[in-house]
Amino acid sequence: MRRITLSINKITILVFTIIFFFTQFANAQEPKSVFWSHVRFGGGVGLNFGDQFFSGTLAPSAIYQFNDTYALGVGLNATYSKQRKLYKSTILGGSIIGLYNVLPQIQLSGEFEHLNVNRRYDSNVNIPNDNYWIPALYFGAGYRSQNIAFGIRYDVIYDDERSIYAEPWAPFVRFYF
Repeated sequence: MRRITLSINKITILVFTIIFFFTQFANAQEPKSVFWSHVRFGGGVGLNFGDQFFSGTLAPSAIYQFNDTYALGVGLNATYSKQRKLYKSTILGGSIIGLYNVLPQIQLSGEFEHLNVNRRYDSNVNIPNDNYWIPALYFGAGYRSQNIAFGIRYDVIYDDERSIYAEPWAPFVRFYF
């Protein structure tokens, strides 16, 4: 399992490096005003709280809109969760997303997400602390209206024992401005 994690870490670093050099090359080839006119920013914010539970997420992202059909982008994810007298969890990571608009209203997506999960359990629970990396590869479809898209995505490498999500299917809402 450790070898697979190391391999996935190398893949993640390679992909982020390629995207970095691509954006630098694109930026060098075009005047700044033209390059930045194709960049759109968005992301998400999440809050969940209940009886002695809190979870908060910040997930900013940016995409480069090549044309009306294709876009490619990167995102960050930071989540903090706490269940009183049970655990605290910090989740940090990033993602790469590709968007394809089949029609102006129909959007297909592919997203690779790589997250570091750090769980610290209360000593009276008798569960060992945990720190690991978990990848996810989503394919999704949604309805798009101007700057907003909503739909459903599926994690094709879902691990029901390690994933931070309860199911491989997940609804999404995307905003890019």
